[in-house]
Amino acid sequence: QVQLVESGGGLVQAGGSLRLSCAASGRSFIMGWFRQTPGKEREFVAAIRWSNGGTYYGGSVKGRFTVSIENAQNMMYLQMNSLKPEDTAVYFCAATHRSAVVVGLERSYDYWGQGTQVTVSP
Repeated sequence: QVQLVESGGGLVQAGGSLRLSCAASGRSFIMGWFRQTPGKEREFVAAIRWSNGGTYYGGSVKGRFTVSIENAQNMMYLQMNSLKPEDTAVYFCAATHRSAVVVGLERSYDYWGQGTQVTVSP
C-alpha cells in the first residue's frame, strides 16, 4: 500500500509557474500526474519511472511541464511553466507497482492522492 499526498496547488496568473509536490509513503515502479475538471474524465499529464527516470508527457503540456523525482525522500514533483487558463484543474498524483502498463491510462495506477487545485487566471 502506498499513500500519496499532493501539495503546491494554488492560484496563478497566465504565463506564471507553479510546482506541485507528491509525497509517497513508499517506493513504486511508476508515478504519474493526472488532472481533472468538473464533468470530464481525468487527463494524463506526466509520468516517471523510478528505475531509470524515464519520463512521459501528455500532448497538451509537453514542453511546458517537467516531472521529476527525488529518490531519497520518495518525492515526485511537477514543475509547471507558461501556465494557461486551460491548465486549471484538480491535479492528482498516482502510483503503481506494475511495470508493464500504459502510463497514460488512469486504470494503470493503483494508488491515488486526494488532489490539489490549480487555478490559472487569464
